[in-house]
Amino acid sequence: MTTPLYLEYEAVLTRPEHQLVHGLTPAEIRRFLSAFASASEAVEVHFRWRPTLPDPSDEMVLEAAANGGAMALVTHNPRDFPGVETKFGVRVMTPGAYLKENWR
Repeated sequence: MTTPLYLEYEAVLTRPEHQLVHGLTPAEIRRFLSAFASASEAVEVHFRWRPTLPDPSDEMVLEAAANGGAMALVTHNPRDFPGVETKFGVRVMTPGAYLKENWR
């Protein structure tokens, strides 16, 4: 997890339209984000490969994965990360595929 990526998660979770969907209170969002940060590994970005992806807002996700030595990048939108597995050696998987492969 990089600081910019964490701040992006925070910004998205606190948007009014997203709060209507997830129904979490501001206190619940803070508790979730605190637990999320505790479960995350801090990653320092030593190198940026921009532009690599079609959507510039996805670049910080790729940078965290590549700089952190991630084995997989788990997303609901694998199409947003074309060529990542070949170029960076990071598998791009849906949450369902990741759980099927790794949940025991």
